[in-house]
Amino acid sequence: MNPKTPRNEIARLAYATRNSLKGYGRVFRDEAAFRMQFAVLIVAVPVALWLAQSWFQFAVLVASWALVLVAELGNSSIEAAVDRIGHEQHDLAGKAKDAGSAMVMTAMLIAALVWAAVIVDRLT
Repeated sequence: MNPKTPRNEIARLAYATRNSLKGYGRVFRDEAAFRMQFAVLIVAVPVALWLAQSWFQFAVLVASWALVLVAELGNSSIEAAVDRIGHEQHDLAGKAKDAGSAMVMTAMLIAALVWAAVIVDRLT
């Protein structure tokens, strides 16, 4: 356990929440892709409200794009850890970064599939 981590459960939750918010802030500040995908989410929410025929569809539409943000957070974590080790070319570093990129792409494909399914459902 980190010596800075509080032992009290509520204090530990508050400590973890502060670290999570700091993580959001850092990624938002440092990663243009995350900012762009967050902007898409801001636009997607009202579009999803209009498009969805139920609250369930709305939740699935928004969650599918939120998954893209989760993947981008993971990708940013991988890139930061790999860059911390060094900037020289290494096959494993490339493999890690490529896998992180593939994670984001997979999340985007899932979101596209979900949105397409809801659009088709609305049109039929």
